[in-house]
Amino acid sequence: MDLLLDTDCVIAACVPEAAPSPDAAAAITRCLDEDGTVWLYAGAAQSYEDGVLRALQDTAEHRVAEAQTRLARQRLECFTQDKQWLAALGGDFARFDAPDPARERLLNALDRLPRGAVKILTRDEIFVAAHAEQAISPAGYLALPPAVRRIDFIDLPAQQAAIRPQLEAQIHRVLHHGRYILGPEMEELEQRLQAYTGAAHCISVASGTEALLISLMALGVGPGDEVITTPFTFVATAEVICLVGARPVFVDVEPDTCNINVDKLEAAINSTTKAIIPVALYGQPADMDAINTIAAAYGLPVIEDAAQSFGASYRGVKSGNLSTIGCTSFFPSKPLGCYGDGGAIFTNDGELAQTMRELRVHGQARRYVHTRVGVGGRMDTLQCAVLLAKLDRFDWEIERRIAIGRRYSELFAAAPHITTPVIRPDRTCVFAQYTLQVPNRDGVVDALQSRGIPSAVHYPIPLNVQPAYQHLCCPDCTPVAARLAARVISLPMHADLSESAQDLIAEAVIACVRE
Repeated sequence: MDLLLDTDCVIAACVPEAAPSPDAAAAITRCLDEDGTVWLYAGAAQSYEDGVLRALQDTAEHRVAEAQTRLARQRLECFTQDKQWLAALGGDFARFDAPDPARERLLNALDRLPRGAVKILTRDEIFVAAHAEQAISPAGYLALPPAVRRIDFIDLPAQQAAIRPQLEAQIHRVLHHGRYILGPEMEELEQRLQAYTGAAHCISVASGTEALLISLMALGVGPGDEVITTPFTFVATAEVICLVGARPVFVDVEPDTCNINVDKLEAAINSTTKAIIPVALYGQPADMDAINTIAAAYGLPVIEDAAQSFGASYRGVKSGNLSTIGCTSFFPSKPLGCYGDGGAIFTNDGELAQTMRELRVHGQARRYVHTRVGVGGRMDTLQCAVLLAKLDRFDWEIERRIAIGRRYSELFAAAPHITTPVIRPDRTCVFAQYTLQVPNRDGVVDALQSRGIPSAVHYPIPLNVQPAYQHLCCPDCTPVAARLAARVISLPMHADLSESAQDLIAEAVIACVRE
């Protein structure tokens, strides 16, 4: 259970010499030790300072006013370092004739947090008795049984807690200027992403799927054409090919990286081939130089599906800037994710970039002048604002993902019957998923679930045997993808994953595979 602190508990924790018991500080420490969140209410910040100052004045040691004020602020600054601030919003403020306006504001603020998951920690037993569902005393909290450790597959709340002030500032800025579509945050985001990848142009779009679709439209791919791609990926890659009227041609994948097998690529090219879409699966780019060389020999454009690999590098170049066009996704679970759908397209071709900018706004060259058939593919300003708040932490998160992926592989190195991901030496992997290969995969998934360890399967059915696509390709023509689909299992992966959680996960996986 998380805690939202009443002012009296803040005072007791900051001025223990003035408090009759250490229960408040002990309750706060326990919450943090159990990986809980301790919230401070921004609307009570002045009350915290005034209360701590009064408590210091009541002690015998600090009589000089300036020293008391300085000490009060130092203690508050130290105390708030590992806490989260809950913003004060207009709806929190109670009527002025409320019996206890400060507590009523606190109750209203609590309503914005998940019901039952957070309680107000207060030393006021009368308030606890009157609001038993919303409040708890330090003694009552300390009497609760130990929290069961929860492991999240992707821990977005932990990431959000680290950047909450930036998120709220960005979102409030959008709410105030009111340009919810094509606002200034969109232009700022495109400039930052363009600089990050080194690409000459960045076009933000509504989703990773929309990025692929607009790219194919810009290249003029349509009915009668073929586009080569992998069968071992999310369905959007093949879906967009069909949506423009073309036919996906599935080339089998490498057994170790799970990316498209370049050795089988050239044999799939014919006179109707119009593009190649390699996928950077699980966060590791495919062998893009080899793919680009083959494509250039046949005059074909390459669209890198970098939905899972934004932040990775291939031979010193960022994913997204490795071919004619690069497409990525900002779905919330991605290495760089917003709080809804979002995506981006990258290219060094100015003419293509202009075409794709027009396509995302219904083919509009200027207001109400439509030069081509397009789509409503804009990314909304609020999602751009979320990504801007996340970008300052992104490099650290990529370093953490790489380190966590490396450590996972070390933990599994000596385990029998477990195949760890292979990362080629000329590239990095951002581990959008950390994916193992194991025997009896479905049994392992069930066994892990019984132990409270979440997992996922990316992907259980190759695209060429999916009901919507099986008529396009022989179901037996991609045996490696078929074998992988029966063996892959993805484990919890996020930048805030602790070593102790990793150890617990690895021990459980090894035991479940052995069993």
